[in-house]
Amino acid sequence: MVGGVLQIAGLLVGGIGMIGTFAVTGMPQWRVSAFIENNIIVFETIWEGLWMHCIRQANIRMQCKVYDSVLALSPDLQASRGLMCAGSVLSFLAFMVAIIGMKCTRCAQSSWQAKGYIILTAGILFILSGAVELIPVCWVANNIISDFYNPTVNVAQKRELGEALYLGWVAAFCLIAAGAIFCCFCCCCEKTRSYGYSAPTYYPTHSQHLHRKTESSYSKSQYV
Repeated sequence: MVGGVLQIAGLLVGGIGMIGTFAVTGMPQWRVSAFIENNIIVFETIWEGLWMHCIRQANIRMQCKVYDSVLALSPDLQASRGLMCAGSVLSFLAFMVAIIGMKCTRCAQSSWQAKGYIILTAGILFILSGAVELIPVCWVANNIISDFYNPTVNVAQKRELGEALYLGWVAAFCLIAAGAIFCCFCCCCEKTRSYGYSAPTYYPTHSQHLHRKTESSYSKSQYV
């Protein structure tokens, strides 16, 4: 019962992380225009993502444009595009493998030991996808913070952390947490299985000792 609850909890947390990874990959709010110094009245907001950049002006609807070329992106965003795609694929694979290995799933000709290995594979994939997602999110955030406090960078070119980065940290944490749940569940099952399969020690009871003693005395008296 407890094992089934843990598996369902891990699957739900992993599903949230997977959906969050997909959302972060497509969101344009990776780098947001910073309004500092004496810019009190804001006429324009700039969003920069992995696939497009958007401009929203006052009293005008937002306009987005897809990047004409990958070379138009900065090096960190170029690498982030590939890493986020890899993280999305890994999280989807981990989610599907976890569904296959769920305890409540009945597969023909499949043993519990094989399902344990499947659950362990899903946990490793979840942790790997979370780690892959953390790399671009932390890299972009570090560059944004470095440029923000760099006095040589023009004020108009400074950016702030967008909502996609915060969502990326949450999604990566969910993926790693789901992987940890599945891995711990698999380790606990292995310990329980090994304990259950260990041969119990046989100790003769007092009645058996007494019965053997009576038989021995009876045999000796009969011999005499």
